[in-house]
Amino acid sequence: MAIHTYGANAVDWEQRIDLPRLRAERLARLTAKLEASSLGALLSFDFGNIRYMTATHIGTWGMDKLVRFALLPRGGKPVVWDFGSAARHHQIYNPWLDHTDGPPTPEGARATGARAGISTLRGALHPDAGMAGQVAAQVAGVLREYGLAGEPVGVDVAEIPVLAALRAEGIEVADGQQVFLEARRIKTADEIALLTHACSMVDAAYQQLYEFLRPGVRENECVGVVSKVLYDLGSEYVEGVNAISGERCSPHPHVYSDRLIRPGDPAFFDILHSYNGYRTCYYRTFAVGSASRAQRDAYTRCRDYMDRAIAMVKPGVTTGDIVSLWPRAQEFGFPDEMAAFALQYGHGVGLSIWEKPIFSRLVSLDHPEPLEEGMVFALETYWPASDGWSAARIEEECVVTADGCEVITKFPAEELLVAGRKYWTAGGELNTLRESQSNLNTAAGRGDDPPKPPADAGRGDDPPKPPASAGRGGAS
Repeated sequence: MAIHTYGANAVDWEQRIDLPRLRAERLARLTAKLEASSLGALLSFDFGNIRYMTATHIGTWGMDKLVRFALLPRGGKPVVWDFGSAARHHQIYNPWLDHTDGPPTPEGARATGARAGISTLRGALHPDAGMAGQVAAQVAGVLREYGLAGEPVGVDVAEIPVLAALRAEGIEVADGQQVFLEARRIKTADEIALLTHACSMVDAAYQQLYEFLRPGVRENECVGVVSKVLYDLGSEYVEGVNAISGERCSPHPHVYSDRLIRPGDPAFFDILHSYNGYRTCYYRTFAVGSASRAQRDAYTRCRDYMDRAIAMVKPGVTTGDIVSLWPRAQEFGFPDEMAAFALQYGHGVGLSIWEKPIFSRLVSLDHPEPLEEGMVFALETYWPASDGWSAARIEEECVVTADGCEVITKFPAEELLVAGRKYWTAGGELNTLRESQSNLNTAAGRGDDPPKPPADAGRGDDPPKPPASAGRGGAS
């Protein structure tokens, strides 16, 4: 059955995305993975992991600051220490953070699950202010409450001073990121619905982009068009729009510019945004005005690698099985798999991109991971054209089902789309399969049919013939 998409509003007449269930099931999965580990608690400074654990969010401005942190103790409930008045907001509006026995209140949340606290702002706060030590002391206090003093604590990412302060408190620090990723690798029904809705918003963005694309617009203008569509539809965060055109397509630079798009250019885009925290990673390739045979052939090959991979996806197949279908780095111009990393690629998608599982010939052949029902991941293929400068890039997001998969990225991609105005010649519509240099579209221009000299060439001694009307009534 097709994965459902819904309106973004809450209504009383239809069961849609169930956010209380989403929060409960995410925490249950994380708690189960913690219980199955050797860790006494999980400590997170990563925004995605904090949101998965506590269902809190303070905007994307702080994603790179490592300023907030959260702790899940074994046998206990999550505690989040947050930035300034954000903690007060959680106490008022996040009743699930009140872990007292009575009805939820702001006071109960402040005493248990929603507390004020910050880290070192990546070193911006003066080291002598002792913020790292305060973080460690707050974590140690909760561990003692649950009788977990001396138990190892799994940390995802952290600043060096904070790690040193934790050790000074007698806390053994271990890798906690693998526990978080194991919990997040299988998506709940509500997570899949949110990821699908996020993709439907990109479907709409690609429609607007396809209509906008034409010679004379710039890559950065395309980024603006896409961003407006997404924010108008309710995107929480446009993480990035890779807009790559013309000669910039090979090698792939992974960043947009202000380049002016020209007739006959290839142009590929990757749209990454977040809806209720859930991300997209979604490439499409277009030809602008027309496509050369080299561009079409590159796209066909890129699509073939994609389709063969999707056809294999089902539970029990491994990431190694998938990447074995893809070309070796040396086959498309790179010396090794490290140099070609992320061109033939796959990765989990959830509260962040590049979650588990990862698909790459760099690691997956030697360390394959089995696919499971409920996984959501993106598969990406790339192929440089034989002209030496253009290329094709395609990406599809897949949900693993009981007996296969469903693709949730639905803007058409089975063939290379040509965007922009259709051109008309004196003889009819201009062929969209053509070289961007007009002379290469004629036999004479290619040098395949050199022009023949006129029959009287070289007879310069013959006087020119007068016009047929010469001498007829010319004198008055």
